[in-house]
Amino acid sequence: MGMWIAIAIVLFVLGSMMALKPNGIDQRLDKLRMTARRLQLNPKLISCPDWIKGKDNEYGRGMMGQYCLVLEDTQLPYTRYQVIDGQWRPDSNFVDTTTDATKLSIPSAIRSSQSNTHTTVKKTNFSLDKVALDLPVSIEPHVKGLLTKANSIVIYWEDIAYVRPSTNPAYQQKLIESDLLLLKQKLEQWALQMQKSL
Repeated sequence: MGMWIAIAIVLFVLGSMMALKPNGIDQRLDKLRMTARRLQLNPKLISCPDWIKGKDNEYGRGMMGQYCLVLEDTQLPYTRYQVIDGQWRPDSNFVDTTTDATKLSIPSAIRSSQSNTHTTVKKTNFSLDKVALDLPVSIEPHVKGLLTKANSIVIYWEDIAYVRPSTNPAYQQKLIESDLLLLKQKLEQWALQMQKSL
């Protein structure tokens, strides 16, 4: 009888220890984010912004990876892009084009407490409009949006899909760094393209 009790205790302890160990996908995701942090891509898990299609293709639903590259001595305009047919397109909720070619209305801009009208500002140059993503094949299908402001460029993507066998059957741990380096290079290239057009 004592032997059965000892076996039950050992199995209970082993079961508890196994439950504490992260599953394979969590370990892969941790490796991806740690590599991104080392490459100064500043990864964060955030709730999906309301202007991006998230879970079940609904705006603002679910969680998403936000990878931010800070560029010193760089000034970028405040813009938002969504992915449509493999290209960057300005976020239609962010920009309402007016008849004046040098002005636009930004619904999300601060409004006067006295007035319910949109704030009109100088028109932003959306130089990435219709630019192809051209990212690694394991990253590109999961990219949802891009935000630029001040000295940073931020990409929103479902990074967990990168490490899931069902959404990326060709996943290889040794390719993480090279894929993220290509992502960083594209972010720098897009930022430079935007800066040249200012």
